[in-house]
Amino acid sequence: MADRPFVLLSVATSVDGHIDDTSPQRLLLSNAEDFDRVDQVRAESDAILIGGNTLRSDNPRLLVNSEKRRADRVAAGKPEYPLKVTISASGNLDRDLKFWHFGDKKVVYTTDTAAPKLRETLDGLADVVSTGPTVDFGALLDDLATRGAERLMVEGGGQIHTQFLSQGLADEIHLAIAPLLVGDSAAPRFIHPADYPGGSTRRMKLIDARTVGDVVLLRYAPKESGA
Repeated sequence: MADRPFVLLSVATSVDGHIDDTSPQRLLLSNAEDFDRVDQVRAESDAILIGGNTLRSDNPRLLVNSEKRRADRVAAGKPEYPLKVTISASGNLDRDLKFWHFGDKKVVYTTDTAAPKLRETLDGLADVVSTGPTVDFGALLDDLATRGAERLMVEGGGQIHTQFLSQGLADEIHLAIAPLLVGDSAAPRFIHPADYPGGSTRRMKLIDARTVGDVVLLRYAPKESGA
């Protein structure tokens, strides 16, 4: 079996740890320079994953926006866009979402119960893969490996990030902290309460810390211990 892809979690948060507020409009936490950085990370990835909840709420296209970066991918023998991946245990994904109609190949990971519904809804738009009675994140990574994915970028949301971290499946975190305070306990957060490997006393290794305009980017290796 091919090695599982390297898993990179990418997220922007407020200073108080929120990834959005509770208004109808999406809260823009990154600045133009940081959005461009994220576009570069996308271009360097073989697959990009976003959860079904985020797909429904944000309706993103999830593309590499830079024409040059897309051309560089093609010149390197890769598809113009990375494989687009989503997860839905419920199977409630609309065929009209932008995600399905831009870019190249797409795949949905789901459950035995929801798979028939998704195959009917997304016929001709995406591969639908069941991982059993529940969404099995290890099986998801194994399947992506068979599709040639060596590097997976995970863009959320909080439930998805929580699963990758609590199951010890994340290799790197890119945490961009914006100079904003949301201050709303109902607003979504980067990760949720869970039983994380090592518990609260384990310190992750800090790989890098730098400013990107008015945003601070922290890179962590969650599987490694800090000094």
